[in-house]
Amino acid sequence: MRAQLARVDAVLVQALIAASLSFAHLHDIASAAGQDGRKAWAYPISVDLLLVAAWRRLRSGEAKASGWCWFVIALTASLGANVATAGLLDLTHVPAWLRILVAGWPAVAFLGGTLLAHTTSTPPDNNLDVIEDQEETPEPTPEPPAPPALEAPPQRPAVSVPAALIDHARKVAADHHTRTGTPIDTPTLRARLGVPAPMAEAIAAQL
Repeated sequence: MRAQLARVDAVLVQALIAASLSFAHLHDIASAAGQDGRKAWAYPISVDLLLVAAWRRLRSGEAKASGWCWFVIALTASLGANVATAGLLDLTHVPAWLRILVAGWPAVAFLGGTLLAHTTSTPPDNNLDVIEDQEETPEPTPEPPAPPALEAPPQRPAVSVPAALIDHARKVAADHHTRTGTPIDTPTLRARLGVPAPMAEAIAAQL
């Protein structure tokens, strides 16, 4: 943990040293180009803010071309001031082209900062709105199926019984009533006559 803090502190110290030196160089260039007083202090702040805005755009992963463009512009301004103040430029006799660049820098920095801060990188996807509308639309509830119609029990076809068999059945029924004292039932009648169940029911209905 301490080693990590030491590395972080070293990076911060290095960044502060580089920023202070670059700040001083930009201030000296602006002052030598005729932008004295508080204006000379505003120039390094403008360059550093443009560098930070471009770096944030690069870190976001969106519109990298725009981010790299303005990052290179701000870095060139910072490096140019550092090189110019290293003895390569006579600050007492600043050339006219440098005065023009310094005077035009605020407009360039304003344009770059505005584009980096307020440019929409990716247009909204209209397909997402369509999908959300489809998701919000409730699906129609299916109607329950109608219950199946009850089928009527099939009617048994009428069984024709010969008259002789009816007479015989009456005798069997009378004999059963004489012996048991109760009317004969259909299963007993069917067993005594030896006929199928439908025919036994038809005979019992006629007795």
